[in-house]
Amino acid sequence: MEPILKGRNLVKRYGKVTAIDHSDFDLMKGEILAVIGDNGAGKSSIIKALCGAITPDEGEVWLEGKRVRFASPIDAREAGIETVYQTLAMSPALSITDNMFMGREIRMPGLMGKYLRKLDRPKMEKFARDKLSELGLMTIQNINQPVESLSGGQRQGVAVARAAAFGSKVIILDEPTAALGVKESRKVLELIQDVRSRGVSIILISHNMPHVFEVADRIHVHRLGRKLCVINPKDHSMSDAVAYMTGAKLPEAA
Repeated sequence: MEPILKGRNLVKRYGKVTAIDHSDFDLMKGEILAVIGDNGAGKSSIIKALCGAITPDEGEVWLEGKRVRFASPIDAREAGIETVYQTLAMSPALSITDNMFMGREIRMPGLMGKYLRKLDRPKMEKFARDKLSELGLMTIQNINQPVESLSGGQRQGVAVARAAAFGSKVIILDEPTAALGVKESRKVLELIQDVRSRGVSIILISHNMPHVFEVADRIHVHRLGRKLCVINPKDHSMSDAVAYMTGAKLPEAA
């Protein structure tokens, strides 16, 4: 089966430091692929290379069997790849609707939208409400309340809903449960599985091994700037994964 998103022989150097060292990457359609690695292993760099945040010095990225070269995350977004960063990249003072549509606001039809640049707020609000309802997030009563009034889990939910609304092919989630409590983490994990059930492929970067082993279909272990191995969580234990990550143990095939 052809991966929906793949990287081949990717290299990224910063002066004498090699962040990505001839690394490969495969994401299959409709799967949750966890990416794990020690700090400094290069997992953030490989993800940035796939979503247009950095341009690799060497190697190729393919999306749905076609070679792509993203000059920026906006290019990747237009191709159907959405990224939810650890910082969530939200404006706390703006409403949920405004945050969902940041950078892709819908204008009114006709002259009002074209020349006066008036926004079609009812349409945007309905879309935002529908998307949050779809993902079971309608504990949020008012779609126009500022994001700063939401709990951490609700903010993460809005960020995932925004990605799910516009990321038609791939969603990349960077440490989505890092700052959350047990209950809110559970909600976000359910949300991730719900999004996957709609056929969207998900890359999950996480240090939380129980979460990784609970939701991932496969686990990509990144070490020293390259892919060490890809393991099936059903066939390996958490201690195996940590041992591979830290270099205490080598995968069988190596």
